[in-house]
Amino acid sequence: MIKQTTIISAEDIQIEGNTSNFDTTITTLSTQDQIAIFNISINAKEAQIPGAISLKWKIPAHNVKGVWKPTTDFNKRIQADWEMQYMESRVSIDAPIISLFGNDDTNTHTFACSNAINKLELNAQIREEDDCFYCFVTLFTERHSPLNEFNMQLRIDARDIHFSEALKDMSKWWETFDDLQPTSVPEIANAPLYSTWYNFHQSLDEDLLEQECKKASELGYKAIIIDDGWQTNDGNRGYDYTGDWLPERITKTKEFVTKIHATGLKVGFWYSVPFCGKKSKAYKRFKGKFLTENHRWAPVFDPRYPEVRDYLINIYKSALIDWNLDGFKLDFIDDFKFYPETKKEITSDMDYTSVNEAVDRLLLDVISTLKAIKPDVFVEFRQKYTGPAMRKYGNMFRAFDCPGDATMNRIRIADIKMLAGNTAVHSDMITWHNNERLEVAALQLVNTLFGVPQLSILLKDAPQEFLNMIGFYTQYWNKNKELITTGNFTPFKPLANYPLKQVVNHNKLLLGVFDDYVAQINSKTQHIDILNGKLSTSLILQNTVDLGTYTGKVYNCEGTVISTKEYALNKGILAVEIPSCGLLKLTQKQ
Repeated sequence: MIKQTTIISAEDIQIEGNTSNFDTTITTLSTQDQIAIFNISINAKEAQIPGAISLKWKIPAHNVKGVWKPTTDFNKRIQADWEMQYMESRVSIDAPIISLFGNDDTNTHTFACSNAINKLELNAQIREEDDCFYCFVTLFTERHSPLNEFNMQLRIDARDIHFSEALKDMSKWWETFDDLQPTSVPEIANAPLYSTWYNFHQSLDEDLLEQECKKASELGYKAIIIDDGWQTNDGNRGYDYTGDWLPERITKTKEFVTKIHATGLKVGFWYSVPFCGKKSKAYKRFKGKFLTENHRWAPVFDPRYPEVRDYLINIYKSALIDWNLDGFKLDFIDDFKFYPETKKEITSDMDYTSVNEAVDRLLLDVISTLKAIKPDVFVEFRQKYTGPAMRKYGNMFRAFDCPGDATMNRIRIADIKMLAGNTAVHSDMITWHNNERLEVAALQLVNTLFGVPQLSILLKDAPQEFLNMIGFYTQYWNKNKELITTGNFTPFKPLANYPLKQVVNHNKLLLGVFDDYVAQINSKTQHIDILNGKLSTSLILQNTVDLGTYTGKVYNCEGTVISTKEYALNKGILAVEIPSCGLLKLTQKQ
């Protein structure tokens, strides 16, 4: 069957909005192999503040099963044009991309914009009157300063390929723009780490942390993030004391970091970047230089003031130098945004009108300052601020908080990873109830193995079989790091929450099966690892080619070998038995 094309031409794109004062033109830069790139040029004779301008086009709803957006999680279904009006993309939230995928996971119509800094509104919705998808991108809904020229590119991919390949190619396209060049990724960014958040929250204990780090290091973890609580004795999980970042709880900070380094772990500290609590000294100093004081947690710094940016940069610079830190978890970046009470007019002590452009400047200066001191510093961001612009400033992206939710962790890792390029992609911190059953706890870990695992349980309270499980899969991840982080990653069935995932390189395939689906193996590799990421023990494989004979070892979730035998992977269906959250390692017979 020949695929019905969903590529469009420049003439198919309608321009709506403030067209009287601005001349908007669309030119075709290239059309090749079902990929079209357009340049959008918007000009005015005299600089002025533009109103909203929309680019709109429609395509027939041929073989569209769902709509992929960067942070829709479970909600990848088709939406009608009378439902949600748009998704928002800006420097610190989401990415300017939408993908329509088919019933067989194929790409139907993926579009993205080169402008990842400024606020855009975009969507793709079906209209019931004609069964067409109406796509749009709207600019200048948050523009407060005059301009007389603006350029942006729009790329549309209608190739008959797996939708994940279309997304990965869009990520590579973003990298071609000078203002979207990713920062380098140090080795430590791609290493399992221990986090203090779910197991300690703000009740940090230095001696206990040192003991936990020793155990974590033995299990294969390489770094620790000291989360909220190091800077304050307040235990209310609030942000009233943020802004000063003078340690009250871990007071001998450099000595503490030295002790943690001695356990073999690198050390990063958490900072809630935008917040300036009303009980801090900084609140009085920067009064009047906030985007809002009505935030539910704390006033939000206004980065349009160079004084604010310099203050924040120097906080991280001093911590890096004075305490010999290795990295930072820079949190709540998405709260840098335009609020109803935010000043629209630029004042004499501002150097930016746009909040988004000021955030870009702040974070560029942060990463350049830190890397000038320590080139291999790691900087973690979490969803939703994991778009192409954020790759300029951070080298670790983490799934948004989903404590105890293995399925959501698996989904969010995949959604980040398809757009992240070589930026490290981390799981949300792994946690479970103290009295959880071993195999159910193992679900939390095995569902993260296509990203970099982060662990947040008290190891001192973990029974030995749990430590065995953690150690087995952490060491497995470390041994297969190159495959997992650089191999070709494919998640399958997005509307079913990616029950199948695989990553493959020149000689090894890792296949993860997270629900009772038939898993296909389509090509021969020397090594095949099959991860049973579920409690049921039966797996059905469909080999689309004759793979030959393999020697297989079956492991339970503690890493104990329970059987060794030969497997004839002939073309067709094969049933295998793997324990709950266990692993089958296959090696081709010579």
